Amino acid sequence: MSSELHGIDGEERIRASFAKQGLMATLGASLGSVTPGHVEIILTPSPAVSQQHGFVHAGAVSAIADSAAGYAGLSLMPAGRGVLTTEFKINLVAPALGERIVARGEVVKSGRTLTLAQAKVFAQNDGREKLVALLTATLMAIEGQEGVSD
Repeated sequence: MSSELHGIDGEERIRASFAKQGLMATLGASLGSVTPGHVEIILTPSPAVSQQHGFVHAGAVSAIADSAAGYAGLSLMPAGRGVLTTEFKINLVAPALGERIVARGEVVKSGRTLTLAQAKVFAQNDGREKLVALLTATLMAIEGQEGVSD
């Protein structure tokens, strides 16, 4: 599928929606690459998003993973449709500790009503990546909405 969605550039649509997300701004997360079916969200660790042991809190990891999966799903939706996360499961496989935490969302199967997406979350240190979490999400298409809702 091309990045052109009914006259609206897909990347521009995702970036405009992401800019409206208060939680992502609060966490200090930013949008990385955006291509059809794939979205990257980057979080720079800080004390504001850490837990008591100094790792990035699972809530912050879950939030960027959910948004990355949701925006990946949205990138394949026609104009005037949004997505709503209806369910997700996350496996936290290692402490989130690094220079950057990167969530990469990817559509597994896009449907007219339901979309299945995943996000892999990596801790980056010295140019190396370590998997810290894996999220799977079911997204529901919603009419009359342009963005992701949780």
